[in-house]
Amino acid sequence: YVYKIEVAANRYDLLCVEGIARAFRTYLGSEVPTRYTVKNQSDSLQEIIVKPETQAVRPCVVACVLRDIRFDVASYNSFIDLQDKLHQNICRRRTLASMGTHDLDKIRGPITYEAHPPSDIVFQALKQNEAMDCNALFEVFKNDIKMKKFLPILEPFEKYPVFYDQDRQVLSLPPIINSEATKITLDTRNVFIE
Repeated sequence: YVYKIEVAANRYDLLCVEGIARAFRTYLGSEVPTRYTVKNQSDSLQEIIVKPETQAVRPCVVACVLRDIRFDVASYNSFIDLQDKLHQNICRRRTLASMGTHDLDKIRGPITYEAHPPSDIVFQALKQNEAMDCNALFEVFKNDIKMKKFLPILEPFEKYPVFYDQDRQVLSLPPIINSEATKITLDTRNVFIE
């Protein structure tokens, strides 16, 4: 048999196989819907200081932490695939929003969200071999089939948004790329999502 599943526009949880399986189990009565709770903790790591200069480029920030997770190869790949699908759909190809995922255990808080000239932002981007400023990074990405389509989102601006941790380690350059230093891996247990 071949079954066709249509996903409603407001059901982004059904964009991954785990979400579809959970929906089927709930529908068939073999699983009770999971109830998640939001826990507020007064922890400087979970504080984001938003600098006023970000208002001109990407003014809104939302973040969360996932704790005590376990990835295997399949769940890790599904997590990354879901992130990409959300970027393409609800985030409108990263023009409305983007999601950076980071290994929380590699970050020291508080986190700051700032905007700086591209030449002042220097870091080793995900899957790059060396640190470089954003001007050099964009030159590399202009030849990258996947990344070049996102560059026009920031290019018109004099300052680019950037997340830093307490040690001034770059976490990401939203909506373009995350840092190699905070990337998630199969060993990641706690994930910071911005």
